[in-house]
Amino acid sequence: MDELLSFTVQEKASDLHLSVGHCPVLRIAGRLVPLIKEKKLDSETAKGLAFALMNESQQQKLFADKELDFSYYFDNQARFRVNIYFQKGNISVALRLIPSKVPTIEELNLPSALHEFATHRQGFILVTGPSGQGKSTTLAAMVDEINRSRAERIITIEDPIEYVFEDDRSIIDQREVYQDTPSFSSALKATFRQDPNVIMIGEMRDQETISTAITAAETGHLVFATLHTNSAAQTIHRIVDTFPSEQQGQIRAQLAGSLLGIISQRLVPRIKGGLIPVCEILIRTPAVANLIRENKVYEIPLIIQTSAELGMISLNKALANLVRAKEISLEKALSCSATPAELGRLVR
Repeated sequence: MDELLSFTVQEKASDLHLSVGHCPVLRIAGRLVPLIKEKKLDSETAKGLAFALMNESQQQKLFADKELDFSYYFDNQARFRVNIYFQKGNISVALRLIPSKVPTIEELNLPSALHEFATHRQGFILVTGPSGQGKSTTLAAMVDEINRSRAERIITIEDPIEYVFEDDRSIIDQREVYQDTPSFSSALKATFRQDPNVIMIGEMRDQETISTAITAAETGHLVFATLHTNSAAQTIHRIVDTFPSEQQGQIRAQLAGSLLGIISQRLVPRIKGGLIPVCEILIRTPAVANLIRENKVYEIPLIIQTSAELGMISLNKALANLVRAKEISLEKALSCSATPAELGRLVR
């Protein structure tokens, strides 16, 4: 196991996959790379590799729940986010490499608008996108910018803890779900008694967590969170639709008042290798707040397209800019776009 983890770090892979019937597989710059010099894993070998990562209580929880998330420190070199699960009665392992240093907004090639989000003292900021698109890293970069620039009390709630922050000007407490707290919602409720200025929620999974997060943003806190949605407009729909119809008007009003912005993110393979983030950015303006309040979210994409001077950008415009800069291929850009015909016109 140590050899595999060491090789993952050495090759700068983002993930390591261990599954019965396959040799170990790395994901490098978005592509799966089988380690063909290694033997295909049988059931006992896969189980042994998984058990090498777990303590006894984690093993018991795995057999009780059939899946397990936790973070793993490797030889003071790196940390991994680990998911162990059963498939066809066998144990499989997915490990995500977490860099030891929190990258900056510039190092990640993220839009400068994210600097502005980090200057706020109160409100709700969402980073969205499919799984594995760098949402947690973007959140960490904004939180660490606050940590380096001003004195705040910051509490993170994660499952599991990914980046480990080092206190700079701020004081940061990191809580891991199941290890330090029973759930996201219970940890979030408890933060009201812990005197935070900034709260980071690794994932909003249920109505209670979403409701409490919006309330926290309304009551003087700066709240960062993630959702698995594909656009800013879809994010607002997802939040509102989580609630019963009789509560949706109130939630729209709360969201219109507390939302600061939404970053909808993808990671796209670069022509010269590696990955680059592509972001749609929505910034709450009086016009955006009115559309949310009046349930006219379908008009938000037009606001984004026509508000570039405010720092907003549509996903298609961001993709077109990278194609013209020869950072990504047109083929890759089209595969990421929900409206490829419009993207083609923008590129032309």
